[in-house]
Amino acid sequence: MSKNEFDIHEVIEMALSDHASFRDIEKLHGLNADDVKLLMRKNLKRGSYEAWRRRVRKFSDRREHYK
Repeated sequence: MSKNEFDIHEVIEMALSDHASFRDIEKLHGLNADDVKLLMRKNLKRGSYEAWRRRVRKFSDRREHYK
């Protein structure tokens, strides 16, 4: 697995985690929230991406600094 692939998988894992914020991902990988959303859209199945976005929106409404 190349370094690039590893980074993509790590970003996806962090984005799917409820414990890592977009700010954390940007600090580690230099990707802003829009970049992460695009990466997720390209690498997840459509239903998985949409479920993830719903969950992020739902939690961000409740928590000021969720994602």
